[in-house]
Amino acid sequence: MVREVSESCVESLLAEIVLSYCSGFYANKPELAARRIEAIGFQVGHQLSERYTMDRPRFTDNLEAIKFICKDFWSELFKKQIDNLKTNHRGTFVLQDNRFRWLAHMSIDPSVQASGNIQDPSAMAENKSAQATGMHLYFPCGIIRGALSNLGIECAVSADISNLPACSFVIRIKA
Repeated sequence: MVREVSESCVESLLAEIVLSYCSGFYANKPELAARRIEAIGFQVGHQLSERYTMDRPRFTDNLEAIKFICKDFWSELFKKQIDNLKTNHRGTFVLQDNRFRWLAHMSIDPSVQASGNIQDPSAMAENKSAQATGMHLYFPCGIIRGALSNLGIECAVSADISNLPACSFVIRIKA
């Protein structure tokens, strides 16, 4: 049985989660809001990975699991594969999506867009739209981290938005 949810519903839910945590629950604590949004994404990714891999054998190495995320997992979520996968073969992977669907309807002031790394949410405080876009990326980072955690891979995931709607997700596997 295939269960699908309208993409617009997911985008609206994500927008409401970000709004609730950034403007309501943790209005004065963006770092805490970011952690909570990422934790929700982690739960979603963990459960989706469980569902999508239940009929598959376990992956033998990290690269095989990352390829699963890029092809099968991403296809289930976004109806397309990751556009580019790069690795340094030492535990760091960069997943490039040239048209990340959840950012397709967003825009950022071009003067602020050049510094699009969301590792430090307080660095984007000057521009509310850049900060909101950065907050939207904690959810998919959590999804990736949760999916990989379910596959037995502990990692850290960050996102970079240097040219909307393109987005890069950097996965650093913990040794």
